[in-house]
Amino acid sequence: MSIAEKFVSMEYGPAPEDSKEAVAWLGRHGHRLQHFIGGGWHAPVAGEYFDTVDPSNGEKLASVAQGSAADIDAAVKAARAASSGWRALTPHSRARYLYAIARLVQKHSRLLAVLETMDNGKPIRESRDIDIPLVARHFYHHAGWAQLLEQEFPEYVPCGVVGQIIPWNFPLLMLAWKIAPALATGNTVVLKPAEYTPLTALAFAEICREAGLPAGVVNIVTGDGSTGEALVKHPDVDKIAFTGSTEVGRAIRAATATSHKRLSLELGGKSPFIVFEDADLDSTVEGLVDGIWFNQGQVCCAGSRLLMQESIAEVLIAKVQDRMSTLRIGAPLDKAIDIGAIVAKVQLDRIRNLVDQGVADGATCWQPQVTLPARGFYYPPTLLSNVHPTSIVAQQEIFGPVLAAMTFRTPAEAVELANNTVYGLAACVWSESINVALHVAAQLKAGVVWVNCTNLFDASCGFGGYRESGYGREGGREGLLEYMEPAWFKSAPTLPAEKTLAPPETESEGGSNASGTDTPEIDRTVKLYIGGKQARPDSGYYMEVRAADGRLLGEAPLGNRKDIRNAVEAARKAASWAKATAHNRAQVLYYSAENLSQRRDEIAHRLAAVVGEKQAAAEVDLSIERIFSYAAWADKFDGAVHNPPFRNVAIAMNEAIGTIGIICPREAPLLGFLSVVMPALAVGNTVIAVPSEAYPLITSDLYQLFDTSDLPGGALNIVTGYLSQLLKTLAEHDDVDAIWCFGDEASAAAAKAMSVGNLKQVWTNEGRVIDWFNPKLAEGRWFLEHATQVKNIWVPYGE
Repeated sequence: MSIAEKFVSMEYGPAPEDSKEAVAWLGRHGHRLQHFIGGGWHAPVAGEYFDTVDPSNGEKLASVAQGSAADIDAAVKAARAASSGWRALTPHSRARYLYAIARLVQKHSRLLAVLETMDNGKPIRESRDIDIPLVARHFYHHAGWAQLLEQEFPEYVPCGVVGQIIPWNFPLLMLAWKIAPALATGNTVVLKPAEYTPLTALAFAEICREAGLPAGVVNIVTGDGSTGEALVKHPDVDKIAFTGSTEVGRAIRAATATSHKRLSLELGGKSPFIVFEDADLDSTVEGLVDGIWFNQGQVCCAGSRLLMQESIAEVLIAKVQDRMSTLRIGAPLDKAIDIGAIVAKVQLDRIRNLVDQGVADGATCWQPQVTLPARGFYYPPTLLSNVHPTSIVAQQEIFGPVLAAMTFRTPAEAVELANNTVYGLAACVWSESINVALHVAAQLKAGVVWVNCTNLFDASCGFGGYRESGYGREGGREGLLEYMEPAWFKSAPTLPAEKTLAPPETESEGGSNASGTDTPEIDRTVKLYIGGKQARPDSGYYMEVRAADGRLLGEAPLGNRKDIRNAVEAARKAASWAKATAHNRAQVLYYSAENLSQRRDEIAHRLAAVVGEKQAAAEVDLSIERIFSYAAWADKFDGAVHNPPFRNVAIAMNEAIGTIGIICPREAPLLGFLSVVMPALAVGNTVIAVPSEAYPLITSDLYQLFDTSDLPGGALNIVTGYLSQLLKTLAEHDDVDAIWCFGDEASAAAAKAMSVGNLKQVWTNEGRVIDWFNPKLAEGRWFLEHATQVKNIWVPYGE
């Protein structure tokens, strides 16, 4: 074919990348790769190996060590031994190591890119031009954080030994996302790469040695799911960071529930790609190519749901089909290839099965007429149109080059369709109207929103999801916080086990009516507080509340499952609280402090019967101050504008999590309640609070307080009763977005274990003592950070 003919046809000849250096690297290891533990190579204790193959042709690349519990134990011990020395280095010394790693990644970038493509199947252009440069960027960026750490986070310490488990879709980039912030903050690491793609992680181990990284700071143990399970369950690991499927994330959450391990999860997604009728459709199509056919669609944040405004749907579909017909599929080491190989046959079969199910559900399948390579695991770019929002292909993550298309008429309908999934990882909005784009972006339940762009990532910008896409962030300042804890909290003593009141076995929903001969001076039978109104308990039962000397003070209602359900429903209906301006929320909190101040002596007198006069007076006075503090924070705990190295800015918004169930601390009935409820309310959450069992009568003072402070009905709901019963119902409720539990160790473990169903965020005191009377420990950013989640909105900006 002549050059002129090629120009007209746009047919490219093959442009293969030379793989000889990568093959030589494998040869130097004898095509048999071991674990990297304590700065050296170690054969697996059990002597077992597995094969990693090139998905483009199915041929074996190397044998790789199969990690066992013994191998994980050796790696954790090496990381523990290196921990104190690594943490003791000056910030500048750690920064130098990360800088050296970044330089060496650039030095070996071609080898890493080729090795990545051979092991993963992604096109070499993506490995070379996107993945590896971002790997270097993460180590450069976090070298800077290491240098500034003591200035920016002076009262924080590293978690310790961190276990990290990464997926196969971005093997080296996910490693960098996790190892760079962990090392910058002074942690040591045991990393398990994906079974399908372990090679670049082991090449990175050589870079660590070349950089002179102290032995044991980074350890890499390869293997299958059982290896990851051993890492998750190891008792001497302080934190687990996992990226992968929601199903495995749920299992990890359950496995770590009874431990004190910190946990961050970056899980699946079903991201909407929303196109309005005023969008530049040609640019939109190119964005869509990046959104769903980048890395063969094997991207957790892939724009796999195309939502088109009805008026432009037909035109857009035609443009998409034309563009799909030009995509080149083939051997990924060919630099002219757009779509490479699926990582493994099992994944290829899953894609086929889900597409078949989508067609059975009524979708229309369109694929360009392309010839797939005879060898290897390939799937053509696929468009499913006329997809029903409840179809399996609109709800489940396919993790392949498959786009599900549907239409909408109004922005409100677009938002409803976009949020109609259990996931909340990312979204794209395409519109020439900045008003429309940002109006919609603010309503999307997603951790990242790209406006007129897609799949942009940077080390300076946090990435992570809402809902069943996990919690925690990677990248940015918020990503650093995942690897640190307040120094005082790390060493706080443990609370004694609580002698929680237990319901009589004969009653399933509550206790018995109060009996006894003592009569309180004034009948104080309080009610629940739900939807801004006092409510009798569904059970019809009450529990006695006694003073420190045994005197009967009154009766508190025994809330049950139905009361919690009513409270959650009221909280969900109070969404206007989140939409109120921060200034208006601050005003309501200030009114609350003012009203509490006016009733200071009265409330302190009643509280004194349980905690003594001195503590009661201190609790009321500090409670007034604490409400003032969160009123002050309400319009000051704002976000940031990041300046990534692109033609964009990323607006990092602190958003309310949603509806939070809070088990309040027992030891400070008033101050503890307000210390945990106020930060949640200040940033716009709605709350269902279970007050201290020691003095639940505080409820009557609290609902009188908020009734006179203009707090909207349902923003705060108070349900008294047995902690064990109410915690279970709150934790298992799918319309509760987060659980906070401030009790003993058993309560903290129960909160984590029972809330696995919808992977709601959980924050507990881990059974540790919090001095609620010390504002340095019991108020401020630490609480506000747990009351919010960061949404990064990427907006085109500048030239």
